[in-house]
Amino acid sequence: MPPARHSRRGLVIPFLIVGMLLAVWTGWWFWLAGEVETRLETQTESLREAGWQVTHEPVSVSGWPFRTRVAFPAANVVAPSGHGVAAPELVAEANAWNPGRWMMIAPDGLVLTRAGKGQVAVEGDGLRMSVSHLRERFPDLRIELVRPTFTPVAGADPFPLASAERIELYTRPHLTDGEAATDEMDVLFRLSDGRGRPGGPVEGATREGRLSAEVEATIEQASRLRGVDSAGVFANWTEAGGRFTAVQGRLQAGESSARISSEALWAREDGRLEGRLALTAERPGEAIAGLAGSRSGAVDRAGAAGAAAAASVQGDRPIDLVLLFRNGRTWLGPFALAPAPKLF
Repeated sequence: MPPARHSRRGLVIPFLIVGMLLAVWTGWWFWLAGEVETRLETQTESLREAGWQVTHEPVSVSGWPFRTRVAFPAANVVAPSGHGVAAPELVAEANAWNPGRWMMIAPDGLVLTRAGKGQVAVEGDGLRMSVSHLRERFPDLRIELVRPTFTPVAGADPFPLASAERIELYTRPHLTDGEAATDEMDVLFRLSDGRGRPGGPVEGATREGRLSAEVEATIEQASRLRGVDSAGVFANWTEAGGRFTAVQGRLQAGESSARISSEALWAREDGRLEGRLALTAERPGEAIAGLAGSRSGAVDRAGAAGAAAAASVQGDRPIDLVLLFRNGRTWLGPFALAPAPKLF
């Protein structure tokens, strides 16, 4: 009696299943890649119609099977306000199974254009931005610069920082009782071990040391930050009555430190910050005296020297101070220190 022949169907079926899944997944990937290219073209044309300048070499999409990788060679994007960014290459990536979260990197550095102030070249160990929850009213945004350096291009105004260990910016919808607020967004900014440019106010305030900061706030009227007019998003936001509320954080400038808080800060029509900022400071006189000794033309040296002398009376004991941003200037008591910070 001849031996029984075993069916090989059991061996073939798994390979057929894998092949079918691979075919379906490949179809999904190519459909996704096509959708990405189509939406990029649509978004680019929309920006151009709104007054943006957007140029780049031909875009390439790769990353099969598990990623969608979009490369933008020679990218240059300039907003109607004159602010912009250019890079030899920008790369955006997302997992093919989660196209709602994207990471963008500038592997060869980038150049920031500051309206009216010129350009600054930014290099570092990591320059990246991620965005997720794209279908929400306010997506989650994360910007991280790892050991960045800042070099003004010839003819540009000085940049406050020369380098830093890390710079981070995070935004997300503001939550009230676990629910997203209608038109509010939380923002967190961190600066770790920043070094000022030679002769600048940061180098002066830190006594050639390092500046670290962590500041968080809630932005009201956050939807108005999406304007793209020539004045920039903050002008549109200010016109709508936008404010920073629940401001709190901590600063470390060399040997001086301070905890900061404010119920509300806002901007004037010219972009200068307005409002009251409370500080509980330790050894503030050293930072203020260093600011007075800087070579920055923006610093009111006489006012800073007077404020330093007044603050030094307390010695090393913590002292409560109030910074006022008023009429376009920064005041510490009766002493004018410098122009108020400018948002736009």
